[in-house]
Parts: sequence; structure tokens; C-alpha cells
Amino acid sequence: MRKALGRGLDALISSAPEKSAENGEVILSANNVTAVPLEKIRPNHLQPRKYFDPVKLSELSASIKEHGLAQPILVSYDSAADSYELIAGERRLRAAELAGLKEIEVVVRAPESDKKRLALALIENLQREDLNPIEEALGYLRLMKEFGITQTELGEVMGKAKSTISNTLRILDLPEEMQKAIQFGQLTEGHAKALLTIEDPLERKKIFEMAVSQKLSVREIEDLARQSSRGKNLKASQQRPSTDKSADLKALESALQHFLGTKVEIQTRKNVNQGRITIHFYSLEEFDKIVKVLKK
Repeated sequence: MRKALGRGLDALISSAPEKSAENGEVILSANNVTAVPLEKIRPNHLQPRKYFDPVKLSELSASIKEHGLAQPILVSYDSAADSYELIAGERRLRAAELAGLKEIEVVVRAPESDKKRLALALIENLQREDLNPIEEALGYLRLMKEFGITQTELGEVMGKAKSTISNTLRILDLPEEMQKAIQFGQLTEGHAKALLTIEDPLERKKIFEMAVSQKLSVREIEDLARQSSRGKNLKASQQRPSTDKSADLKALESALQHFLGTKVEIQTRKNVNQGRITIHFYSLEEFDKIVKVLKK
């Protein structure tokens, strides 16, 4: 678990007042833990997180099925619709659904505004260890914009040094294609920081493409960055086989991507009659769609 939040959290979110229990009305309290049917919980319309790793989701589902839910999710109650809206814990909610649970333990809370609801969702996500660096940086940026706070103030809220916040936010200075590679696990935060040391955009793009295609380590990127800054020819491409694909192979990849509606990679070995096909998916729903198409 990451370091606990600092003392600045109260500046963003105050404790919600409890409602009266007259006429059987539900008491909305930060400490009110109860079991709620999954069908009565609707997604958080302010959910800052878009990507949920299907493999990790499956692992969490198996854990919940065997050991139960370790921590309740956070919801708010809508008395008019007699339903609940998720504030934080969508990954746990999805895993519980995947595990076949009919009910889930919740903490019921009533944020005073959408802004406070957003803060709860963002901070809950930022406290967890399974965020990718792009999601974490976007979460920091959104908190700063929504609440008009500085990096120093955000560091106090999150219990982190300003330099840590600053270094994470710098990843968003990378071009979109590099951010996507980090977001989908092709590169790590260390790779991102190494790429940021390369000032020339063309050189950075060249080294980025080498890093992805040749699966370079962070140290190898750092070495290439130093070579580039000294005006030397890049050596990694000379040490590893070329990954250029034929026009026929690229056309086949394109056709498969169009058919499946997602990214597809075809890689051949030295023996061109052998290789592998990699089909990418970025949500459980997308995975289900791909499976249905392949079963037809």
C-alpha cells in the first residue's frame, strides 16, 4: 500500500453530514458499512480511470471468490431512485461481479458536490499500487486543476515530496504515442524518464521506436540518449536484428485489425514459416467482443 495521505486532504473534502433516520431513511455516514445488491449500484459517472487490466481483474476476482472482499467500496445513496452510485472501488466492484457475488459490502457516504465526489474517486485510485504512470499523472493534474492547488500543496495532500509529483507530471510532456506505450505496459515509468532526457524530438522518437520494437531496458535507453547527445551513431539497432516487416505482413495485420476492431501484431521468427499473432484488448468488454468474433 502506498504512503497514507497527508494532512491537506481536509482542504479538499470535508466529512459529509449524517442524515436523519426518521421514517426509515438510510443513514449516510462515512462509517456506515452495509451489504448492498450489486444490481443496485451504478457506475461513477466521474470515474477518472478508463483501463482495467483484465488479467489482474481476473486474479482479484479469484481472490474475492476464495477469501471475500478485503475492503468495502465507497458509494453514495440516491433516495429518489433507491439506488447507489459508486464513488470509489470500481475495480473491486467489477471483480465481485466477475466472481458471481450478488451483494457487496459498501461504505455509504454523501459528498456535497460532484467536485468532492471526483476528489474521492481520484484519491482512492491514486492510493492504490496498480495505476499505470499515465493514469497517476493524469490524476495529479486533474486534482490540481479542479481544486486550484500547486504541486507543493498536492504533495502535502498525497503525502509525497514535490519532486515526486513533478517527475510524474513530466511524463505528460511526452507525445501521445509514447504515453500510450507507457499506459499499455510496453514501457515503464523508468523508460519514460529516460526518454524525457532526450531534447531532440526526432532523436527521441527514433529511440522510442527502438525501445518498443527491441524491448530495450531503461539502461539501454539511457546509453542511447548519451550517444545521441554526443552526436554518435546509435548502436542498439546494429546489435539486434531488424524488425522491419514486409508489405504483405503489414497488410495482413491491417486486415486483422479491421476485422477484430483492435490492435494486432504479427511477428515471424528466423524461419518465416513460424511466428505468433498478438491480439490486444484494453477492457473486459473489448475482450468479450473479440472472443465472440473469433467464435463465429
